[in-house]
Amino acid sequence: MPTQFTRRSLIRGITAATAVASLAAGLAACGGNSDAATTTDSAKSGEVVIGQVSNDAATQTTIKVSEVKSISAELPAAVKKSGKLEIGIGALPAGFPPLAYVGDDQKTLTGSEPDLGRLVAAVFGLKAEVKNSTWENLFVGIDSGKVDVAFSNVTDTEERKKKYEFASYRQDNLAFIVPKKSTWNFDGNYENLAGKTIAVGSGTNQEKILLEWKDKLAKEGKKLTVKYFQDSPSTYLALNSGKIDASFGPNPGFAYHNRQVANTPNATRTAGTYSGAGASLQGLIAATAKKDSGLAKPLADAINYLIKHGQYAEWLKAYNLSDEAVAKSEVNPPGLPRDNS
Repeated sequence: MPTQFTRRSLIRGITAATAVASLAAGLAACGGNSDAATTTDSAKSGEVVIGQVSNDAATQTTIKVSEVKSISAELPAAVKKSGKLEIGIGALPAGFPPLAYVGDDQKTLTGSEPDLGRLVAAVFGLKAEVKNSTWENLFVGIDSGKVDVAFSNVTDTEERKKKYEFASYRQDNLAFIVPKKSTWNFDGNYENLAGKTIAVGSGTNQEKILLEWKDKLAKEGKKLTVKYFQDSPSTYLALNSGKIDASFGPNPGFAYHNRQVANTPNATRTAGTYSGAGASLQGLIAATAKKDSGLAKPLADAINYLIKHGQYAEWLKAYNLSDEAVAKSEVNPPGLPRDNS
């Protein structure tokens, strides 16, 4: 999970540092540092509104999608009987637009991730019940059965397959973000990290990759310092003040942040990208359910239905994520190896 992003209306006439602090305050009002209030979507039958109250992170789009009974019939009986799909999002405390954050009404959880969950729920003929939590509690929620599935920028990894099953839906591309004035670039070479201080999200696939690079550099007698921050606003403040040289996280959010702060004193840029599954494999973001839950196949079938009938492309376009499209959803595709060294 990611280190992420501000919203355009918050930065007009103020600095980016003030912007991210304001965003954090708005999100705190929606649930603090633990599970946020559950919201049940009751959109008009056969329609899902994408990018609702997104505060310019998306082009609001109404997408037509109704239950596909051949797919909903695949669901585990308990999920089908409940009449709802409980969707976990790990966006507390500060969110990570454009993927998942509280909208400009200060209460609706919006972003590309919960919106895809809403589309999939519609294919199942179920109401989408969205639960927001911290990244760590997202997995606790899956383990305990509080949520059926996570749509929260979760990378498919071989380690996670010990406990979870996956249905892929988007490419996982990571990036380094630096102040615009910085001359440093990653250039796909971990040796360029020597002597640098890099922020990363705890418990993420990007942390795993970064720590492996740190170990490699240590064996070469070189130092890489890794820093952790509670949320995106704190990370950006550290970047702006020079406490860190760069942050390593999901490319969509960093690209969004670059656009939002382009005309401020704290402008940033992307200093290089990397696959979320390492050098030899394209990383994949996947819907994540408890292992042996019986949900991975119906989730993949629902996503493939959306791909085939065009709603998937509409969803990506609304969030300016079309370049991260996948040709098809796969059940448990190869993921980030346990040993990526």
